Amino acid sequence: MSALTRFLGDSPLRVIIKLLIVSLIVGFVMSAFNWSPFDIIHALRDTVVHLWNMGFDALGRFASYILLGAAIVVPAFLILRLLNYRR
Repeated sequence: MSALTRFLGDSPLRVIIKLLIVSLIVGFVMSAFNWSPFDIIHALRDTVVHLWNMGFDALGRFASYILLGAAIVVPAFLILRLLNYRR
């Protein structure tokens, strides 16, 4: 097993194909919601500023932010695991 294959976790061609599929899915979803990468960066920045301005009252909102993030992260994780499933 080459160092590149060990680093990537699979053959380079399969990694490229997986990345293309996940990029297509994420790009489709972002296009459907009319989002851009800058929208996400601005939303993160606005969240941090909002938390800073609200002080410790904002700590109660973390659960909703975690759930919102999990709505994207958990399916992405499951898709990656399904694509990586070997049997």
